[in-house]
Amino acid sequence: MKIVDPILAGDLDAYVDDQLDVSRRIEVEAYLSEHPESAAQVMADLRIRGELRLALANGAMAGRHETREAARRLSQGLSAGRYVAAFQRVAAIAALVTVGWFANAYLGAFTATEVIASVPPPPFVEEALRAHSTTLLRESMPSQHEVVNYDPADIRSATAIVLPDLPESWKVVDVQVFPSAFGPSVELVVTPDKGERLSLFAVRPGSFNVQHVLKAETQGLSAAYWQIGDVAYALVSEKQAAKDLTETARRLSRTLY
Repeated sequence: MKIVDPILAGDLDAYVDDQLDVSRRIEVEAYLSEHPESAAQVMADLRIRGELRLALANGAMAGRHETREAARRLSQGLSAGRYVAAFQRVAAIAALVTVGWFANAYLGAFTATEVIASVPPPPFVEEALRAHSTTLLRESMPSQHEVVNYDPADIRSATAIVLPDLPESWKVVDVQVFPSAFGPSVELVVTPDKGERLSLFAVRPGSFNVQHVLKAETQGLSAAYWQIGDVAYALVSEKQAAKDLTETARRLSRTLY
């Protein structure tokens, strides 16, 4: 049995800064998959790191000198792992100021969401959309009965997929296991409100990541997707019924910590 050195705060900082070798990254990822609170902190650090890189990259440096210097000092502080909690709060402010200036100058006011929309979603989102379309097809076939027996523990035991806690008011109307490139995936069809249907898709995509909720739209469908550790999730709805889809996905994601 291999003895793994304890994972320290410095290892988590080095993971965020991409300064670990492959073997140590695997050990850190294994640790994060078993410690949701640490995974959440790493996810927050990665988001701040990404915002800082966006603010400092490819011409965005043309903003105010004070903002640039603040972002540099905050970036160095995160790398050193000192006063992380305090720096995170200030880093978020500096990043928002810089990114807001960049978006206003180059993209026009209130168009920052176009940056997110221009990033291709990961492959598991396409699988979620395909599963949702398959569910719609099954609904139109009287011979295909919906499966309403929903046991999260049974699903976790069979697929190693942990599903978020659903609000008590939600009703599960169908549960299906689909094949995917990395093994089984799970789709729940739920009705949060009368006349509204959402698909909650979960899969192990074959890689470890901590990704906050993003949104993608295609082929008349909307998907809010995220990843925690080695399981990825997508909440899918028709565009016309996609109001507050991103916020609903955020609430679901918080139940996984």
